[in-house]
Amino acid sequence: MLYLLRHRGPDEFGIFLAPSIGLAHARLSIIDLSTGQQPMGNEDGSLRIVFNGEIFNYIELREDLVARGHCFRTRSDTEVILHLYEEKGAGAVDELNGQFAFAIWDAGRQELFLARDRMGIRPLFYARAGNDWVFGSEIKAIFAHPGASRKIDPIALDDIFTFWFPLSPRTAFEGIAEVPPAHCLTIDARGIKGPRRYWELPMETDPPGAHDISYYSDGLRDLMVDATRLQLRADVPVGAYLSGGLDSSVIASLVRHYTPNPLRTFSIRFEAPEFDEGAKQKIMTEFLGTEHREITCGYAEIAKAFPQVIWHAETPVVRVAPVPMFLLSRLVRDSSYKVVLTGEGADEILAGYDLFKEAKVRRFMEASPTSALRSRLLLRLYPYLRMSPTRSLEYAKAFFGATIKPFSPQFHSHATRWNMTSMIKNFFSPSLRAEIASSTAADRMALQFGDPARANHLDPLTLSQEIEINTFLPGYLLSSQGDRMLMGNSVEGRFPFLDHRVVEFSLRIPPHIRMKGLTEKYVLRKSMSGLLPKEIMRMEKQPYRAPDARCFFEKDTGGVADAMLSTESIARKGYFDPIYTERLVAKCRGNPNIGFKDNMALVGILSTQLLDQMYLRDFQAREEIPAERVRISG
Repeated sequence: MLYLLRHRGPDEFGIFLAPSIGLAHARLSIIDLSTGQQPMGNEDGSLRIVFNGEIFNYIELREDLVARGHCFRTRSDTEVILHLYEEKGAGAVDELNGQFAFAIWDAGRQELFLARDRMGIRPLFYARAGNDWVFGSEIKAIFAHPGASRKIDPIALDDIFTFWFPLSPRTAFEGIAEVPPAHCLTIDARGIKGPRRYWELPMETDPPGAHDISYYSDGLRDLMVDATRLQLRADVPVGAYLSGGLDSSVIASLVRHYTPNPLRTFSIRFEAPEFDEGAKQKIMTEFLGTEHREITCGYAEIAKAFPQVIWHAETPVVRVAPVPMFLLSRLVRDSSYKVVLTGEGADEILAGYDLFKEAKVRRFMEASPTSALRSRLLLRLYPYLRMSPTRSLEYAKAFFGATIKPFSPQFHSHATRWNMTSMIKNFFSPSLRAEIASSTAADRMALQFGDPARANHLDPLTLSQEIEINTFLPGYLLSSQGDRMLMGNSVEGRFPFLDHRVVEFSLRIPPHIRMKGLTEKYVLRKSMSGLLPKEIMRMEKQPYRAPDARCFFEKDTGGVADAMLSTESIARKGYFDPIYTERLVAKCRGNPNIGFKDNMALVGILSTQLLDQMYLRDFQAREEIPAERVRISG
């Protein structure tokens, strides 16, 4: 298990063994480099912990615990969790400001406590394997257990090819569950208690006029400064990603203006001009005077790294966007950095996505369907896309005016995206269709969110954000494109916008200020006045994107698509229709003008084929870390 997770923590390895429990830890040393080894026990050995992540307020918590009489042997945040658990039990999670997944073995009670952070930044999985319960930061560690079954879950494929991710707690593999974000659970000889949710998104907004704009802009800036300051806590250098967009520019600017930390930044560039943001990155690096490094991604580099990305992601993906993020984290590691700050989360909590604009325009149109002026607002959406659905007004009206069925009205904002992705399921094989016939992705999403009447109690923008924060953010962005791509190269990502205090404050902002007209992240822009170049402040959101299907049909790509997408391979694995897939491959080969559906279909099919090959057919778990590198206790 340790060998399979060595990329997450190559610095030190530890094992604790007792009659009822085995704990193992692969450490990425960031805080208390000399005495923070794990698994870690308390003074009398009654508790043992393995912990992945960071507790950013550990210094303040430690001071309070010392005042209550607790004695510490280390300077680590890990030991703070142990003492806090001694004090408050499961209630310890309420005190933590951080990104974490941890397990605590209570020898006296003979029970295991598992917990995951509020936003779902750090992963945590568990399964029944024969007579044992097994858990780990990644599924591949669970598969090291000889009793663990390995089968791709057909229901998960139905979810992934609708929402881009399986609905929690389901994973891509049958019988493997994740601890959902903001949940904890207990396992003992009788089984599982939980998962139990310990934190909810605060969806009650301030009434209009409760405060003026300066209250929100000043409050947001103050919280972001403090979140950034806390997340710079480390005993190793901390860098920052810089995409050239508003969010990463905010983080880099806060580091420069409000902390004494040196600023080292890292960026992705693309050979394909339509994806490249190098000009905006240059504006920011010159404005801030950062020490900067960048990587340029071409089609071949993306195709060659794709199998490695699927190995780390442990799930099919429908876009290649995680690949450049993986290559970027490799650059960070090669630059001798272990930690980077990023701007992830700002779009979700501050209404930055075009999806939120689109939903607002659609609702505005639906209120007066015959208005020609209202429909013209569609032309303001997705201006950066070469194959944009707004390339003509008539096409846009047809595209965005399509029915939202089979989704219930509460999912009005997301139905267009989900219906577009669902078209990939036209490529499913008859046998896969039969396996998923008993329920639909739409039904499962409705169950996840309970009573559809919620749509009547929340304003539409807040409801849209709640859906995005609870689903897409942890399910895809922070996992397939976040933690897995960072930790695949032994780099820890930190996300100041996802400090729970920032999230709670942002969702209190009245909707008409959160998005003013069609100006996204209006309060954030006001809060950063004078701290960013005018060009960055004024530009509209352009999301991070990467080239998709074309990558696999250029020169020197390694032939992964030819091997995995052959008619023989498709038929043998059985997930997709060989004839339809053969036609798709022929259409994509040498054709740069492929639409959304075909791009996503090809990437989704290829990644599923790779996942099957790596985890069901070629999986190996026999290799071990050299014994002299592993500290064994117990």
